[in-house]
Amino acid sequence: MSLFPILSNLRFQDVLDILLMTVLVYHLYLWFWGTKAFKALVGLVALGAVFTVARSWGLFLTTWVFQILWQVLVILLIILFQSEIRQALERVNPLRFIGFRAVTGGQEWIGKLARGVFSLAHKKVGALIVLERGDLVDELITGGIDLEGEPNRELLGSIFQKNSPLHDGAALIRQGKVAKVACYLPLSSREGVPEQWGTRHRAGLGLSERCDAWVIVVSEERGTVSIMHNGEATKIADEKQLIALVKEAVTPSGGNDQGLGERIFAILRRRFHLKVAALIIVTVFWLLLAGQQNFEVSLKVPLELKNTPNNLQILEPVHPELRITCRGLRKDASTLNPENVHAELDLTLAKWGRRTFRITRDQIVLPTDRIAIVRIEPSQLKFRFKEITLPKANPSQ
Repeated sequence: MSLFPILSNLRFQDVLDILLMTVLVYHLYLWFWGTKAFKALVGLVALGAVFTVARSWGLFLTTWVFQILWQVLVILLIILFQSEIRQALERVNPLRFIGFRAVTGGQEWIGKLARGVFSLAHKKVGALIVLERGDLVDELITGGIDLEGEPNRELLGSIFQKNSPLHDGAALIRQGKVAKVACYLPLSSREGVPEQWGTRHRAGLGLSERCDAWVIVVSEERGTVSIMHNGEATKIADEKQLIALVKEAVTPSGGNDQGLGERIFAILRRRFHLKVAALIIVTVFWLLLAGQQNFEVSLKVPLELKNTPNNLQILEPVHPELRITCRGLRKDASTLNPENVHAELDLTLAKWGRRTFRITRDQIVLPTDRIAIVRIEPSQLKFRFKEITLPKANPSQ
């Protein structure tokens, strides 16, 4: 299959198709990376590639077996990885954007929170603190006792000190206030996390994988501070760094002074190599599958006039053209051009004056019989002929 005809007939819909699938592949990679489902996803992609090659090469038995196994595999994967699939669906649910938005008011509480967190770290008191942002986390956490207070050193120390009945859980900060304590977070099922991580770190990572909340984790064994967001962990060195990150977390997405172009460029630049890799993978698969797509192409071809009577002259139209719309597989239809499509009209029965001739599919010659003619415009042509006097032959010659 030649790729040049397909690329030369690239449409806006095709570019949009590739871009949308690139975004989907990129986010699937981010959501499933490091989980057990990611290995299954890679396996599915490999099986899909084998199935595509087998079908394009006409391997009947392999194609038939894959068609049967594919349905069984999809059902098994839905059963085995329903948790990961639910997380992915929650990410694209538009209802998750309705509700609380990032804090836009005073941010004096951030400094108090940072001092309280590092006070716990110096004493090696474990803590788990959730910063709610755009996504409501109520459906993702379980348990919890309602509380309202400033997240300062005294309150955090009272909550997470070992003898407190509230220390075994997470504190939820909403709009700069401690809204709930003793909350239980979903654990991450990701593989390859650091061996020294315990349940507290896995809980913080698990919530950050399911929503846009940022989770502060204080290690009880090492006295270190980490922050989890977007399924990634960042180690915090001091109060200043924590204050800067928390301010970034609670600042509304449209609240900075960057212009639209700068924001778009920043989005494209982030994880640029992953986005390019996703684009290349999707483009390759699109090119492999595009040839099997039903495709319509329209082109103008000149109408060749044959067998015009010697005593008639065509006044109009002198150089008629037809617009022909054809349909077939893209690998065939995209090869059509005015050089390999011919239209002929026999004028043997023409007479002087105005005459109308119908244009039928039988008068169009295509390079292959796998393409069907959908429409011919115009479907009939009106000619005007003029009778001319032929010179008489000289008898002496």
